[in-house]
Amino acid sequence: MSKHHRLILLAGFITGLAALGLTAAGNPANMGFCIACFLRDIAGGLGMHSAAKVQYIRPEIIGLVLGALLSATAGREFEARAGSAPALRFVLGMIVMVGALAFLGCPLRMVLRLAGGDLTAVSGFAGFALGIGIGVLCLKKGFSLGRAYKVKRSNGFVLPCFMAALLVLLLAVPSVLRFSEEGPGASHAYWLVSLAGGLIVGGLAQKSRLCMAGGIRDIFLFRDFHLVSGFAAIFATVLIGNLLLGGFHPTLAVQPIAHHDYLWNLLGMAAVGWGAVLLGGCPLRQLILAGEGNGDSAVTVFGMLTGAALSHNFGMAGNADAMTGGAFVAGGVGTPGQIGILIGLILLFIISVVNLHKEEKNNG
Repeated sequence: MSKHHRLILLAGFITGLAALGLTAAGNPANMGFCIACFLRDIAGGLGMHSAAKVQYIRPEIIGLVLGALLSATAGREFEARAGSAPALRFVLGMIVMVGALAFLGCPLRMVLRLAGGDLTAVSGFAGFALGIGIGVLCLKKGFSLGRAYKVKRSNGFVLPCFMAALLVLLLAVPSVLRFSEEGPGASHAYWLVSLAGGLIVGGLAQKSRLCMAGGIRDIFLFRDFHLVSGFAAIFATVLIGNLLLGGFHPTLAVQPIAHHDYLWNLLGMAAVGWGAVLLGGCPLRQLILAGEGNGDSAVTVFGMLTGAALSHNFGMAGNADAMTGGAFVAGGVGTPGQIGILIGLILLFIISVVNLHKEEKNNG
């Protein structure tokens, strides 16, 4: 086994342990980590949306970016680059977030849900793989957002500085922020535990290049299972942990922060997979790249924050199933969310077509 393969397996194992630990410390069930959900909470904490149950500055996200920054700096891999279709990346970030919040989770949380026995996430996984397959076809046809260029070093610190500022606000001036009193936003580990988990996982993800979308993309393109083995390690670690701790509940019944709207789970995650391939990485990977100095990924993250705000301000986010007074109350994706996903898929098609290389268009 090569050094790189051992590293990505270690990154997956530690990420799985961190997810289990954060859940035990107070994070919602099957949500030790969730890039989409935690960015949504941050958007709420900043007042970008008014959904009272999902408002909190999540230190895990701050830690992921700063951990990647520290790791990249220590390994002399920090490099400020930008200029690869930033406006389109902002839009793609919004689309990915709309799809993820309809499903109620990013690719990382999808794996955690499956490892907890949440069978409602199977349709999301199918959609994610489908979207990646479509994205791979676009790559084979010559899709590209263009190259990034070296820029002044200070440009690479935009998102890390933004995250550091959020941490200062959370600890020193919390009165300017919003905090949930109930719901997912009110369920969280102690800030220092969350930050430490993010720092560790961020550093390992930077060194190992951990990326769920990239892993499935590489299987389709090269029959290469290296990257996906990291997420297989996350799944195995969390599955074993849940089995030992009594957290594995394999059922289609009510699952934590999930719903049974299988078609829109599939289509929402198809948008996430497709968008992630066009962007060059899943939401986790975008945070890590931004920590390495990639300005285009920083723009994508700001797009995801905006997409989270739009999802809740316009009622596009999915609603979880619930048991109320012993009666089942179905959640799902409402009409605004369905329209949002369809618009997102149409935009993905347009962006894919107009960004094919001219040589490929002429040859076609």
